[in-house]
Amino acid sequence: MKHTKDIVINGNANSLSDLNEKDLFKLYAEKKDQDIRNELVNRYLYIAEILSKKYVNKGIEYEDIYQIASLGLIFAIERFDITKGFEFSSFATPTIIGEIKKYFRDKGWAIRVPRRIQELSKKVNNAKNILTQQLQRTPKVSDIAEYLDCTEEQVLEAMEASQVYTPKSLDMHYDTDGDDKDMQLKDLIGENDEYFNILENKDFLKKSIEKLNEVELKIVKYRFFKNKTQSQVAKLLNVSQMTVSRMEKKIINKFRKELNKI
Repeated sequence: MKHTKDIVINGNANSLSDLNEKDLFKLYAEKKDQDIRNELVNRYLYIAEILSKKYVNKGIEYEDIYQIASLGLIFAIERFDITKGFEFSSFATPTIIGEIKKYFRDKGWAIRVPRRIQELSKKVNNAKNILTQQLQRTPKVSDIAEYLDCTEEQVLEAMEASQVYTPKSLDMHYDTDGDDKDMQLKDLIGENDEYFNILENKDFLKKSIEKLNEVELKIVKYRFFKNKTQSQVAKLLNVSQMTVSRMEKKIINKFRKELNKI
């Protein structure tokens, strides 16, 4: 059975697993205890997992990406200051993404490919040149496999691995079938950080909603989650439509103030 370390707070022994994240960060800032950090890592590993999955099938194994993301999570925990008022996940996400991208920059073109695949890749390239001349057409995978006396799966594996050795320029142009403007590789690989936005928006909404009173929460619920009109909300709350309108504007202003703090 896993032993959970106890921490003494105000004269009482508390299990780390029973403390909330805010208390854990405060304790870690004071004590720099590794057990406290490990508890925080375990609670937030889901962020590293979500962000790692965004970078799969890009030339580096998921396990390696996940290790780098986990390391980024530790860096974020070390640098996080609970007194600043930010949610940890919003702080940690760009730190983790930065570590992953740095790893890709440093290691992306130095991937270790097994020697047998390296050798087969050279044979496949030679076979394609020879068979193109012999057959007077582009050879199929089955043609290459037969020529080299290997399986089609092995040929495909070697062809896929060969892409590692030839970095492609981001300025490389693609045929756009008659369009006026050529398409470049950099135009095709740009992508918004979807998971970053999801985590950031979730934390922003949570933080903002916590500052609303009971009536304001009901207005948000009825207006934006149940899509009721101001008149319908007014009847439910037994107030005038004007009151609902004023409170709705007040709520939106609160959200704007929180947004400006980010």
